[in-house]
Amino acid sequence: MRFLHTSDWHLGRRFHGEDLIPAQRAFLDHLVDTARTENVDAILVAGDVYDRAIPSLDAVHLFNRALHQLADLNVPIIMISGNHDSAHRLGVGSGLFARAGIHLRTDPATCDVPVLLNDTDGPIAVYGIPYLEPSMVRTQLEAEAASHRAVLTAALNKIHADLTNRQPAGTRSVVIAHAFVTPGTGPSDEPQLEESGSERDISVGGVAHVGADVFDGIDYVALGHLHGPQKVTDRIHYSGSPLPYSFSEAAHTKSFTLVDLTPGTAPAVTRLPCPTPHRLERIEGLLEDLLTNPAHEPIKGAWLEVTLTDPALPFEAMARLRRRFPHTLSLKHQRAFIPAQATDTPTYTERLRGRSELDIVCDFIADLRGTGPTPDEHALLQQAVDAARVNELQKETV
Repeated sequence: MRFLHTSDWHLGRRFHGEDLIPAQRAFLDHLVDTARTENVDAILVAGDVYDRAIPSLDAVHLFNRALHQLADLNVPIIMISGNHDSAHRLGVGSGLFARAGIHLRTDPATCDVPVLLNDTDGPIAVYGIPYLEPSMVRTQLEAEAASHRAVLTAALNKIHADLTNRQPAGTRSVVIAHAFVTPGTGPSDEPQLEESGSERDISVGGVAHVGADVFDGIDYVALGHLHGPQKVTDRIHYSGSPLPYSFSEAAHTKSFTLVDLTPGTAPAVTRLPCPTPHRLERIEGLLEDLLTNPAHEPIKGAWLEVTLTDPALPFEAMARLRRRFPHTLSLKHQRAFIPAQATDTPTYTERLRGRSELDIVCDFIADLRGTGPTPDEHALLQQAVDAARVNELQKETV
């Protein structure tokens, strides 16, 4: 059985103001062409189809076009909702779409209802687990706690129960999920995978990830959420996004994942490159050097993030940069280190870099009263931060 695994389309997203609809149309055309040339038996789409819960009209038109193209392939398409999607909106018409071979899994209640496929080695059950917001699905899934690990474990328990009752025994299984999964075995493990700046935080209680052991017993797990293509285990993979959505992804090779599933062995995984509209480049230096140095000529056509190291931000820096580099999209200013001007006081931007909302709130309290939050206060603040994030998610998606 051969699958094409893709995820994180983020239809309708813009890149520093640039319209990505033409590039997204190109990668969807490439997806359809690849499915034909590689003779795939099914396509797995692991969430974040749209970039927003209420997508733009252009994004909806593009998705509608893609649905027709996918249906014309005459192979099953199994698609789940991600944390950027509105599960209710994406799932509208799912019963009708299924008649055309497009199976939308956006309701946690259906996570143990597989799409059944067959090859010469027997049946394969493909299960779709939509993004599970713990506080919103805990009761429905009868999970032990409102955590990512608890709700995913509850969903997998339902899937294993369904597999146990299937005939013939030993039916192979594939799970599609949208989550932050790491090679470790529990929530205390540090993430070992590459994140990027364009992924929305999904942490609950300060923990965003779960261990790969949650998926024990599944033959292949097709993941979405992280935008870099990467391996969690031999049987668990992220396809990554087909386009770069932040300059932190400049070094990524965007791809689809081709999966050959053979009984008794680990899946054979091949990364197939995707077309990108412009290459991304990050450069830094003094403005005058960037404008005059011929060594920078090869990047004139790239989308650029420029960090200027001049002592002071030069006048009309962006306009001057764009005269040489028309696709300069992001401009930052970070003065070069000069020992005589060294200071132990970090800037506001430096103090916020890499810090979570909870960290910032705790710093604020410590600054106001001279001491940080007590353990009880810290727990209350964590609850407040989590509640604010869930409230924002509910406003977008429900």
